Amino acid sequence: MGNHVMADTGAALNFYEAKSRYSGIFAWIFSTDHKRIGLLYTMSMSVFFLIGATFGILMRLELIAPGKQFIDAQTYNTFFTLHGVIMIFLFVIPGLSASFGNFFLPLHIGAEDVAFPRLNLLSWYLFVSGGLLALSSLFTASGPPDTGWTFYAPYSLRSGTNVGLATFAAFVLGFSSILTGLNFVTTIHRMRAPGMSWFRMPLFTWSLYATGWIQVLATPVVGMTLLMIIVERTFGVGVFDPAKGGDPILFQHLFWIYSHPAVYVMILPAMGVISEIIPVYARRTIFGYKFIAYSSIAIAGVGSLVWGHHLFVSGQSYTAGVIFSLLTFLVAIPSAIKVFNWVATLYKGSIAVETALLWSMSFIFLFSIGGFTGLMNGALAVDVHVHDTYFVVGHFHYVMFGGMGMAFFGALHHWFPKMFGRMYHKKPANLGWLLVFVGFNLLYFPMLVLGWMGMPRRYYDYLPEYQPGHVVSTIGSWVLVLGIVIVFVNLLRSLRTGEKAGRDPWGGTTLEWTVSSPPPKENFEQIPHVDRGPYDFEGVLSK
Repeated sequence: MGNHVMADTGAALNFYEAKSRYSGIFAWIFSTDHKRIGLLYTMSMSVFFLIGATFGILMRLELIAPGKQFIDAQTYNTFFTLHGVIMIFLFVIPGLSASFGNFFLPLHIGAEDVAFPRLNLLSWYLFVSGGLLALSSLFTASGPPDTGWTFYAPYSLRSGTNVGLATFAAFVLGFSSILTGLNFVTTIHRMRAPGMSWFRMPLFTWSLYATGWIQVLATPVVGMTLLMIIVERTFGVGVFDPAKGGDPILFQHLFWIYSHPAVYVMILPAMGVISEIIPVYARRTIFGYKFIAYSSIAIAGVGSLVWGHHLFVSGQSYTAGVIFSLLTFLVAIPSAIKVFNWVATLYKGSIAVETALLWSMSFIFLFSIGGFTGLMNGALAVDVHVHDTYFVVGHFHYVMFGGMGMAFFGALHHWFPKMFGRMYHKKPANLGWLLVFVGFNLLYFPMLVLGWMGMPRRYYDYLPEYQPGHVVSTIGSWVLVLGIVIVFVNLLRSLRTGEKAGRDPWGGTTLEWTVSSPPPKENFEQIPHVDRGPYDFEGVLSK
């Protein structure tokens, strides 16, 4: 059923059992094994995700009715800011590449580890340090930040809250992202197994390659921008504050030159995960392999040129608006190619309806809604009306959480047996998926309607005519949280009580399914020789 040439690894100790210079928790936090680092990322970002979700549910409870419920406007702004910082910088951006990318990239290309193992561990240290710095801003004497996760100038320069600590936290997290991208690009170039040409790589690897280049090239821009915020607040240098001769529009340009490519740092690995899951459960070679691979590079390239669609109402020239609008529509084409190819792969496939496939179907549906609403935002005439409304909030969450979030849970269920050597319990897993899917749409679809009605975003209070939408949205948040709790509890329970997983429980054909579950410490007893493509379901395992 496999498609690669390799030695049998059945007798090798798995990476949990392998001896280390350290013991206990130190065997993990001082480990340079890419699999352990991937799990460290997965566990730490899951904790940050739950913290960020807590801030989100508290905001929704406050918004169930007009007027003050239990928090004041300043506290709401704090929750709003930290929800955004945690979810964007600590979950969505590093989510799939740092966790599953670290764990599976070397396995996918037949390598023993990443190119720079110690740098890999340093990137996790920086990630955790940045997260702790962001959370510590809650407890400073001047008060937690209240600017929103975008830190827009001039407010971020004039706010009396501790904006400096939050921006420095994002700055540190940027270094973590750069090191991860540099490591992955080098690993893919230099450490592929013999016979693994570019077009024999799994599509998840292609997505990590495109993502790595964005991380290396775009992240320094936002790092310098946040550093200039700190310098201006500390030393009074006029860069962005118009009262000091600065230009706040310059901040928007610099911020979105990074932050729109960052959307593709979030979504490209998610698309790679879906490209791994669908062929396995459809029992078919992926349709249009090269088109999906090239479209990842196209999204990374064109997606780096569309930042100006965030500035349609900022006073930029009409010509610039038309150009950025055109580029926004063009970047939708490679995304549409992927969706078409995923659906074509499912067509006439021998489909096995497993939990990971359900998450993947949710991804396609929700990301498509996010994409279409994004095109509406990219249209000049429409954007004037929906800019800075709840329509943008709904669109953003359909793309980010409906995209990366669904793919994260899909990857967690798809690779759970390989990572932990146990099968998860399917009935509660499917129930958790259903509640998350229903709760997600109840939570975020009313936001699209509210925005179309004119409800502005980031507001602590609102007019009574918007209340029905907010009530439905808040109820949806309860359903969504219940589903997430069931998913996590089920997976944690399965670590102890799940059936032992075989080498290839789903019938996959990429290299990770040819080693034991969990994988050996060095991944392969002998470096494999690859003689077929990654999704050859008619191939055989030969020597």
